[in-house]
Amino acid sequence: EQAALYEAVVNDMLAQIDQSGGIQRRGLILAALVKLKQVCNHPALFLGDGSELPHRSGKCERLAEMLEEVLAEGDRALIFSQYRGMGELLKKLLEDAFHREVLFLHGGSTRLQRDAMVERFQQGDGSVPLFLLSLKAGGFGLNLTAANHVFHFDRWWNPAVEDQATDRAHRIGQVQRVQVHKFVCIGTLEERIDVLLEH
Repeated sequence: EQAALYEAVVNDMLAQIDQSGGIQRRGLILAALVKLKQVCNHPALFLGDGSELPHRSGKCERLAEMLEEVLAEGDRALIFSQYRGMGELLKKLLEDAFHREVLFLHGGSTRLQRDAMVERFQQGDGSVPLFLLSLKAGGFGLNLTAANHVFHFDRWWNPAVEDQATDRAHRIGQVQRVQVHKFVCIGTLEERIDVLLEH
């Protein structure tokens, strides 16, 4: 499903770009890049149709597998996405998969909600070991040293933004080794972004 949607977006984009020029052409390309990144995350994010979530996204399946190991070890994880909509989908998917609450900090969270979520995650009892954050809302100003895993579910164009997000776990007071996991759909725009960021 993801591959078919990806190909459809590419074909549609190419047809529209051939018939446009200048600023309109740039706008179409930018819109298509966003759509392609959404398809790589989950078809439901791209379609926005509220359809079923399980077993439709390779990234989501892999994330659930890895988080199962994280939880089995008694570890805690931060999961970053640049899309609030993807965070909402992941929250539902992960809560259904693991039958436990998953915190989600995004741009619409109040200061009070943000502080309460950080405090709950940082508590020593580890009762809420998974913390989803939108990249912009959680990218700076937070101290989340309880985490020893950081997942970047989708890649941002600017590596400094990703590094700032990762640094939420790499703060003064961190005594654990932190593992950073970056998800990339092979053979897609995401792989190109990854190569770009590495260079």
